[in-house]
Amino acid sequence: GSSPVALVHDFCRPFPDSLLCTRYLVIGTMMAVSRAVKPGQAFARSVQRQAVVGSSRAFGTRSADPAAPRKGVVPKEVSTAEEAIAAHLKPGDMVFIQGIAATPNPLVDAMVDLAKKKEMKGIRTIHMHLEGKSPVPDEEAAKYITPLSLFTGGNLRAAVNNNWAEYCPIFLHEIASLFKKQIHTPDIALVQVSPPDEHGYVSLGTSVDCTRAALQHCKASIAMINKNMPRTTGDGLVHISYFDTIWKHDKPMYTVNPVEPSDIEKQIGSYIAELIPDGATLQMGIGNIPNAVLAQLGNHKHLGIHTEMFSDGMLPLVNSGVIDNSRKITHKGRVVTSFLLGTQELYDYVHNNPGVEVLDCQYTNSPSVIAKCPQMHAINSCIEVDLTGQAASDSIGTRIFSGFGGQVDFLRGAAMSDGGKPILALPSRSNRGDPRIVPTLRDGAGVVSTRAHVHYVVTEYGVAFLPGKGLPARAKELIKIAHPDDREALQKKAHERFGAKVL
Repeated sequence: GSSPVALVHDFCRPFPDSLLCTRYLVIGTMMAVSRAVKPGQAFARSVQRQAVVGSSRAFGTRSADPAAPRKGVVPKEVSTAEEAIAAHLKPGDMVFIQGIAATPNPLVDAMVDLAKKKEMKGIRTIHMHLEGKSPVPDEEAAKYITPLSLFTGGNLRAAVNNNWAEYCPIFLHEIASLFKKQIHTPDIALVQVSPPDEHGYVSLGTSVDCTRAALQHCKASIAMINKNMPRTTGDGLVHISYFDTIWKHDKPMYTVNPVEPSDIEKQIGSYIAELIPDGATLQMGIGNIPNAVLAQLGNHKHLGIHTEMFSDGMLPLVNSGVIDNSRKITHKGRVVTSFLLGTQELYDYVHNNPGVEVLDCQYTNSPSVIAKCPQMHAINSCIEVDLTGQAASDSIGTRIFSGFGGQVDFLRGAAMSDGGKPILALPSRSNRGDPRIVPTLRDGAGVVSTRAHVHYVVTEYGVAFLPGKGLPARAKELIKIAHPDDREALQKKAHERFGAKVL
């Protein structure tokens, strides 16, 4: 056994911030000595994760950590969403909104209504994907509110493309740094939490992601307490005294029901399942292709989950024991995620379940952390891939469709993992019949995953393996998995560009 000092030093070594590492070296050593903690994997893992997530000290007016009680502070309880918003909102404010299934829409609606009523100009919102109505549901709201979307969902897509809202391209693991580096300092944070326990702790529930960092660095916070929010373990515990205003309001959680994959998606899932060995760690998002992959892993053994999003497709494999997380090096025996979206069955499963850890996305999506997962298999999708392997994932031409999310985080981390595979999957054609393997990306399309990031590309026609190949060889690989009716045109374009090497 190593000494506590050596143990902490080894885990701090990968991190470039020497001052931060020194801080955790001292703290970790003191903890080990004062508590007589026997050096071991659990202690080292905790120190490593704190070093990745960073200092809990806020630059703004928040103090210490969200889990630390504020002595003598009792949040003001109000009876309506309007009262909660009116107590804090001012013209020119930046408002952080917790997203996905945890979107506190009654608070968002109250903010929109007050901004219109009082003609509060210059309000900005910042958030990931939101469920329900957006902060700019109509043109009048857009006069007063401008969202900054870190990942664009269907309810904000038109607003972004109409210039009522703005899209910010960013890796998911870097969102927390926007707040920690004071690039953006929210004046108000709007969140939805579980009821407090007997010690006064609530849970951020389904969405810890960047919400924890936003809470640490905002100037004021409003919590909607909902008894239907599942109480999850991990980084989402917040003491009730950390909030300035609370409002109790029970409403059903947002749910998304799985859709039966098409035959094409099932074929893609079959090819991907063949790439996954026993003992692999998986990352995949919501959608038909991930569900098609998961449905074909029933005979695998000892799979693990380290992902940004946990959804219903994984539950049958967890319940059957196929996913047992036993081969993971970090968080052995537990599912790791940053947020959840799915059915009520999923939310019931994670409620008070220590087998699922919902953690800060600066940690879950750190490529260096992902790389430590054995045989990390990251499965993501994209909109189109050109003949050199670069992928457009957030836009269709100049029109913004979604965001970077964690795609590049996990493709890179999987590539660095021992035995890992970064996989991009897509049908060879869109629902309208447009080719998705193309000579060049559409005009104005943004490259999310570069040629160097993309290793495996899978369609219903097979698997293209790109690492180590020059551009002509990459084109040949990708043409093989294009739709048969598109291959002749692709071959012609490839020949024009690369000459006889693609014949």
